[in-house]
Amino acid sequence: MHVRSIANSLTVSPPDGYDVSNVHRKPGIPFPRRLSMIRRFFYLCLGMAALCLTALPYEVRGQITVTNLQTPYSFVSSSSGKEYFISSVNGDPEAADNNGFITKLDGSGKILNFKFIQGGTDGITLNAPKGMALVEQTLYVADLDQLRAFDMVSGKPIASISVVTSPGQVPAGLTDVAYDGTGRLYCSDQHANRIYRVELPSRKVTLLVADPALAGPSGLAVHPKSGELIAVSWDKGKIFAITPDGAVSEIVSNGFFSSRFSNLRGVDFDRWGNMYVSDFTTGKVWRMTWDKRFQVIAEYLPSPGDLGIDRTNNLILVPYEFANAAEMNGLEAPREGKSKQEKRTLADYGFIPPPPKPAEDGGKK
Repeated sequence: MHVRSIANSLTVSPPDGYDVSNVHRKPGIPFPRRLSMIRRFFYLCLGMAALCLTALPYEVRGQITVTNLQTPYSFVSSSSGKEYFISSVNGDPEAADNNGFITKLDGSGKILNFKFIQGGTDGITLNAPKGMALVEQTLYVADLDQLRAFDMVSGKPIASISVVTSPGQVPAGLTDVAYDGTGRLYCSDQHANRIYRVELPSRKVTLLVADPALAGPSGLAVHPKSGELIAVSWDKGKIFAITPDGAVSEIVSNGFFSSRFSNLRGVDFDRWGNMYVSDFTTGKVWRMTWDKRFQVIAEYLPSPGDLGIDRTNNLILVPYEFANAAEMNGLEAPREGKSKQEKRTLADYGFIPPPPKPAEDGGKK
């Protein structure tokens, strides 16, 4: 799809039911004006994303954008990198209106079924689908106080797992779900500052941690190498690590003198262990390397949501909630023999072929 046609069709404004009162606002820039600025520069946004979210040594299909979604929240890929799924809230994010849906794409980014899973049809209940996680052939979806499971091939419902762990508990408002690769799912409840653990295949739910210090845990991810559970904060823009026994430690502060983030929505890791977070309000996607160096890899994005990383194809997947669109694009990958001091060239970012290697006899191969 072309950027120009996407920009002309976008309306960047909060859908009915979205409360923006808790969104961090920068002094001197009213929130409506900032949304107007996002609309004005959306063409530039996607152009910059095409340059900043760059493809390297893999056969990447290039920038692909999906439009006409309805408040897209999360964008995930299968482990094979041959299927992609986008959740659309389609209305009030807190309402049990049974009209949410999930879009399925093939490995090239082509839409296979725009409403692959749709609430209110074929006996499916799906109200306000938010974060998702794939476990083998099962797609798990956070939906208000339920964790819903669907067959990723047929779209048929498999189970609904309630996260209410005790009588009289306030109904949960789940925002994300992550899988640790060892039979455990984790779900975040942003409003109640809780994180739940779900054992598979028994589907037993336990409360892992309830702590106001989590400050609205929005996105979850599990480090692909260490297995560490990471949560990002919507209210205060902090990043936390949570141990298997529920101990919380702040790994990235966001204080008065060290503020980088406003409202963090999503988090995920690439295959090398670099962490990516999306800042919904500032419109930025950040990368944090293993040695905690930060880099903005894309900015001026319209409400980037719960991002995902396709580790097989080295792609970043970003939904734009208020723009009703989603995008996949290539990521920069580490190159062997390239030091921090050595200047990168256009070849490192996939724009031109790499230079030929010198032969042992001094000629060129």
